[in-house]
Amino acid sequence: MVSGLSSRDSRGRRLPTAVKIVIAGGFGVGKTTMVGTVSETKPLRTEEVLTDEGIGVDDISGVERKKTTTVAMDFGRITMRDEYVLYLFGTPGQERFWFMWDEVALGALGAVVLADTRRLSDCFPSVDYFERRGTPFIVAVNCFEGSQQFDLPEIQMALNLGPNVPVMLCDARSLESCKKVLIDMVLHAMKTRGLAPAPA
Repeated sequence: MVSGLSSRDSRGRRLPTAVKIVIAGGFGVGKTTMVGTVSETKPLRTEEVLTDEGIGVDDISGVERKKTTTVAMDFGRITMRDEYVLYLFGTPGQERFWFMWDEVALGALGAVVLADTRRLSDCFPSVDYFERRGTPFIVAVNCFEGSQQFDLPEIQMALNLGPNVPVMLCDARSLESCKKVLIDMVLHAMKTRGLAPAPA
């Protein structure tokens, strides 16, 4: 979805480059919130109400107040500096929906793995998935109220991340915070893939 050649419209004007980004992480970590916060269009959501059928199947410890879950994906769009249009695809967090990840991640420039320090181990499957695929990713720790705060090197060590994987704090409810995460992710992915970095 990223091309080295710029498309132009019928008047010869340069069109923005389309970039696909995946937002991944565990159940209830804030993926739907992040996509909804930054999307300049009404985001597409595939949320369903949690029912008793999920008891014993879905682990909701730490997020007991959550009433809905994404069953396919979230989708949103944001334009960056009129040069890039980022298409955001949020993955479902529950294990029973992981079979859809390959389709969601196909053609992505890179990924943001959202983490919650209350359930840090929930992001291991996402980290492992993108490492195995060779997809550049960063880890963004969503700062929930009341959650214990850790230094970023501690989180990097706990997740067994290499020094080449950026780790940062974020607030999925804040537009500026989410934009910074996405910009850092795009720059990291372009550097990792050997593409020309975006202008400062």
